[in-house]
Amino acid sequence: MAFDLTQASVAAIAARIQSRELSAVEAAQHFLARIEAHRGLNAFVAVDPEETLAQARAADAAVAAGTAGPLAGVPIAHKDIFVTRDFPTTAGSKMLKGYRSPFDATTVARLATAGAVTLGKLNCDEFAMGSSNENSAYGAVQNPWDATRIPGGSSGGSAAAVAARLAPAVTGTDTGGSIRQPAAFCGVTGIKPTYGRASRYGMVAFASSLDQAGPMARSAEDCALLLSAICGPDLDRDSTSLDRPTEDFGRSLSDRLEGLRIGVPKEFFGDGLAADVRAALDAALKEYEKLGARLVEISLPRTELAIPVYYIIAPAEASSNLSRFDGVKFGHRAAQYGDLLDMYKKTRAEGFGDEVKRRIMVGTYVLSHGYYDAYYLKAQQIRRMIADDFQRAFQSCDVIAGPVAPTVAWKLGDKSDDPVANYLADIYTLPGSLAGLPGMSLPAGFGEGGMPVGLQLLGNYFGEAKLLNAAHRFQQATDFHLRTPEGF
Repeated sequence: MAFDLTQASVAAIAARIQSRELSAVEAAQHFLARIEAHRGLNAFVAVDPEETLAQARAADAAVAAGTAGPLAGVPIAHKDIFVTRDFPTTAGSKMLKGYRSPFDATTVARLATAGAVTLGKLNCDEFAMGSSNENSAYGAVQNPWDATRIPGGSSGGSAAAVAARLAPAVTGTDTGGSIRQPAAFCGVTGIKPTYGRASRYGMVAFASSLDQAGPMARSAEDCALLLSAICGPDLDRDSTSLDRPTEDFGRSLSDRLEGLRIGVPKEFFGDGLAADVRAALDAALKEYEKLGARLVEISLPRTELAIPVYYIIAPAEASSNLSRFDGVKFGHRAAQYGDLLDMYKKTRAEGFGDEVKRRIMVGTYVLSHGYYDAYYLKAQQIRRMIADDFQRAFQSCDVIAGPVAPTVAWKLGDKSDDPVANYLADIYTLPGSLAGLPGMSLPAGFGEGGMPVGLQLLGNYFGEAKLLNAAHRFQQATDFHLRTPEGF
């Protein structure tokens, strides 16, 4: 059977390039052509074919010389929240339009060291703030399964690119669900590692105690390959980086699941969960039982508090992080202003979008004198309680399973005028983020309108290999991750 590059896995593409049955240049040209053919999705915000092909030629030379890395020649793309020397970095904002970084983010550099070839930069919600990818200054991304629906956010361009087969794998970031939710809405696989596993150096900061990089691809096997390249200590450049050695996250992919205890939180399956999503998840959990796993009911009693806690802590950190965007050293500067204070005001008014302004104002308020103890400090205390709830749950289970979102992807514009409705859709992803746990989404069926449903798996700290094993075994027994939207 002829090799289908469009549908090929990262592992298959890497093997073909290593054996020289396929050149990195051919692979790059193929996906560049697909990106051009599907520009209407608006998944990419920057493409530079000359730079991509130069990287591909270097990968082919490394293969010929016997010095190639494990991902040599594999085409990937980066969320536009990672700074890159060879492509502009905007973070989805007018504030950084045309910005060129003098260095690469650690995640970008590590994948380049492994031999990956960059296809371009991917659209995202501005400064990664959003659940729909409608907050990008460069327009909304369309969901490949239905162009009238959102792809999820903030890594919407990343998820759409994989779903439409514009790239075999991509990077994303997850602050409160921004890898898992778009992966679920677009029917792809994505994983957020334990907080501190992947360096934040060169990621445009949103909420520093929550932001984490991770890969998105079709399968758990492909995610394991990328995660192994991305993770590892970066102590000199990221103060939150964990001093743990690099790992092969694919080492136990094929382990049997007999005896695996899957915790099912009763709070995740309450009235707010749509019937079509519930049906797909129930079927997925039955499949796990067929594979030898055992379902255990658990409780995460503070689940409903995750939304107010997150939307105090994250905006507070954003208020601090985004204060650097003042028009003085880099980024947008207002053309006309009276004095320095007027320049600050006009630059930020012009450069930031509505959602970013909203979160900065909320964050500044909760950190202000007289409100810090009542809001920010209290939120941090409840955050610790949420983390403790997970530790109690893990005494009776090995992994936790549940929905990624209460519904399938909604229509573009449906929640644009109601920010709180957007926030409420994060109810199932926020608890794991607040606790700093590894979590992933894998395709688990289809719901209303033929839209994908994602199953969320959460693990204990440093349990990424166990999550990937559980996901891989499910994907060996099902074909949801192999299905492609019509027309792609």
